[in-house]
Amino acid sequence: MGMVDNNNIVRLETKTGKSVILIGTAHVSRESAELVEKVIQEEKPDTVCVELCPSRFQAIRQKDRWQAMDIMKVIKEKKAFLLFSNLLLASFQKRLAGKFDIKPGEEMLRAIDAGEAIQAVIHLADREIQITLSRAWRIMGAWEKMKLMFQLLMSVGEVEEISEEDIEKMKQEDVLQTILSDVEKSHPVLREILIDERDKYLAQKIKTAPGDKIVAVAGAGHVPGIQKYWDTEIDLWSLEQLPPKGKWGSAIKWAIPLMILALFGVGFFYGGAKAGTDMLTWWVLANGTLAGIGALIALAHPITILSAFVAAPLTSLNPMIAAGWVSGLVEAYFRKPKVKDFECLADDITSFKGFWKNNVTRILLVVILTNLGSAFGTIVAFPMIVKIFVTG
Repeated sequence: MGMVDNNNIVRLETKTGKSVILIGTAHVSRESAELVEKVIQEEKPDTVCVELCPSRFQAIRQKDRWQAMDIMKVIKEKKAFLLFSNLLLASFQKRLAGKFDIKPGEEMLRAIDAGEAIQAVIHLADREIQITLSRAWRIMGAWEKMKLMFQLLMSVGEVEEISEEDIEKMKQEDVLQTILSDVEKSHPVLREILIDERDKYLAQKIKTAPGDKIVAVAGAGHVPGIQKYWDTEIDLWSLEQLPPKGKWGSAIKWAIPLMILALFGVGFFYGGAKAGTDMLTWWVLANGTLAGIGALIALAHPITILSAFVAAPLTSLNPMIAAGWVSGLVEAYFRKPKVKDFECLADDITSFKGFWKNNVTRILLVVILTNLGSAFGTIVAFPMIVKIFVTG
């Protein structure tokens, strides 16, 4: 397996004879950043591996990366939640780094700069964060998704409570793991996706990196896992795929709207016009009102709030469309993000108020909160419809 030099550095060898120096870092530690730079300067490796995926690499290298974003495309491709999660994670890291006076991902930036200075190959070793979040999202139920959304939002206000002592704990955890710790406890499979799968991915990418001498920089929380899977051949392709949607989940998604439509039909047929009309009225009011309240909480445009009210009763009966996508597109039409919104995005996401002030994040909030409102509307309306059907 190799020999540990100290708590932060592990020396490993591959079966093909490559020499790997694995540095475990804390993402908010200046000492980690200095250690990384020093080791690369002294060892002069052929390759420097960093715990970054392509999108996170661009995030720390390109300050204007958000300006190329097409918000309409994000909504149409159903990626609003993933983008919002990404922004919240970036917000948490940036504010954390600000509190301890260190740039977000500074140890990775130092590793890249030190590697480029000696003309080493820079090798990105982490799995694309969108794949990690998508895999986690796919296996979670509606309740877990709501808890995740709440936990991510709450993370916006948590940085001030973190003390220097907490940093020691964070050295042993991944940033994703730190933020999602409460959700992870209620859904243990998340740990496998957020940590174990990435340990495997990192181990394989580091082992197969080019060059005979490699310095690899990864969060300290990943080091034991990388060592654990070091001698195992990992199939990276399987870790990059989205698991198929469960048959039961798809069946339930269609079964509930069909059941509600059937109740409407039977209500009109057996209960008469009054019972049928009462059922429809409850459905429209519960779905529309709660979806509209969701859009209102997001401080949406008045016409967006109206569109949420109108769309929710219809989209709740069609699993292919969500009320939030309709209201999000309407909001994007009336309050199209300006260049200034994209330029200020990195700063605006560091405060709770900023998420509502910036047009980009407000559109994402409109999508998410309208969908949550519509989901609650269905939960509220369904028993009332059944009650009218039974008594009516």
